[in-house]
Amino acid sequence: MSKSKTKEVDLFVIGGGINGCGIARDAVGRGLSVTLAEMNDIGGATSSSSTKLFHGGLRYLEYFEFRLVRESLIEREVLLRMMPHISWPMRFVLPLSSEMRFENSTPTSRLLNVLMPWAKGKRPAWLIRLGLFLYDNLGGRKILPGTASISLGKDLAGNALKKKFKKAFEYSDCWIEDNKLVSLNALDAKNRGAKILTRTKVIEAKRIEDFWKIIVENQLTHEVEEHHAKVLINAAGPWVADIINTKLQLNSKDNTRLVRGSHIVVPKLYDHDKCYFFQGTDGRIIFSIPYEYEFTLIGTTDADHDGIETKPTCSEAERDYLINFASQYFAKEVTPKDVVWSYSGVRPLYDDGTENAVAATRDYVLKLEHSAGSAPLLNIFGGKITTYRKLAEAAILEIAKFFPDLKGSWTANSSLPGGDFPVQDVAKLIKKLQSDFNFLTEIRAKRLFRAYGLNAWELLKGASKLEDLGEQFGEFLTQREVEYLRKNEFAMEADDIIWRRTKLGLKMSAHDKKRLSEYLKIS
Repeated sequence: MSKSKTKEVDLFVIGGGINGCGIARDAVGRGLSVTLAEMNDIGGATSSSSTKLFHGGLRYLEYFEFRLVRESLIEREVLLRMMPHISWPMRFVLPLSSEMRFENSTPTSRLLNVLMPWAKGKRPAWLIRLGLFLYDNLGGRKILPGTASISLGKDLAGNALKKKFKKAFEYSDCWIEDNKLVSLNALDAKNRGAKILTRTKVIEAKRIEDFWKIIVENQLTHEVEEHHAKVLINAAGPWVADIINTKLQLNSKDNTRLVRGSHIVVPKLYDHDKCYFFQGTDGRIIFSIPYEYEFTLIGTTDADHDGIETKPTCSEAERDYLINFASQYFAKEVTPKDVVWSYSGVRPLYDDGTENAVAATRDYVLKLEHSAGSAPLLNIFGGKITTYRKLAEAAILEIAKFFPDLKGSWTANSSLPGGDFPVQDVAKLIKKLQSDFNFLTEIRAKRLFRAYGLNAWELLKGASKLEDLGEQFGEFLTQREVEYLRKNEFAMEADDIIWRRTKLGLKMSAHDKKRLSEYLKIS
């Protein structure tokens, strides 16, 4: 075990999920020196296990979380402009049914039961429309189209549903490639001067008067490094409380509530590009979303998770819950044998004492610990992927008083790598990519552009035929792309590439996966 010389920075960030990488990018762009340590792959836990949406949180209106919904709605379009290659608008169909009932689990439902006892257990259509009116107008929508009423008998979206569903509302939200969002924030932070340490675990951190001494260990080489920082930010997600208690050895009354969200993937259930928002009889909702061209993504659950030592997986009970939920709506029944993949992530929500996991706040909470003469510590609790940029701005605002020369906020008008083009130019640029590299099929050009945006030209530079891209690992994953991901997006292992930076693991053969893994070990 070796120990290298001390590194000194303004800010040290623990955690390479979306919050940590968003904070690192924002901070380095304001002139701070930054180091970030992630014990596994960038975005390898919660941030790659979401429902993959930038959304306002329509159902949060039932809990009167208007500030969170408003901030999220505003952010949808800010983020869409920042990253039009990895994010895009989608239309969501919310079928209406007079038979639908739900448990009285929300403040709204309990209020309705008092005001309208004859309608106990129902979400009236007028209430849903009121919620969608607020959804359309709370965030100053400019790009995304608003809500519409549709007849399912006349709309393509009705073909996949049971005939009892006659009408629906249709509204807008946005898709996001969640792990790419993290890796591109990390890449931009690195390009601006931040040090991004992956597979590097914080094993100890201590206050030494006015600075932090942080000891980290590389999980591959076991090399130990000592870092010094003026400010420490704990953005460890599900591990935030563990960092406080075991690595910092501090007492804190603040804690996280670990809530597991599971998803299933099945062969595509319909041919159109719209999504569905389904209401359950238990008051919950799930989404059904077109996924990777040939599949449908269904999720999510909300269940309390045992602890960080337990790896989150989709249980049979959760799988069956999602299957039964979806089968209440789809004309063709979904069965367990249809499930080709499942994944599960843990949301590190702030523990606000709520009894029901579904009702626990999705808002973020920032806790600054500082006294005169001691180094500041900022702990990050909760948050959702849509508000990561605002959370980063709020985090920097919390520590701004320790850096008098700090520059102002800047990220709202700065695109992520590969995304410096207008939202409306996506289709035109995909055609140009295919034209410039005429060995690309339309679907391959679309996949590469959606993954790399304008940087796809850099990835393909000099290639005039497929063979110029090197070894083929199946499903048009080439050696050139693998090396690009290793160099630019912190990928090291096969799973980083085929399950996180891309989802090609859904279609690659076992043989191709093994070849890729062997290549990464020897090259």
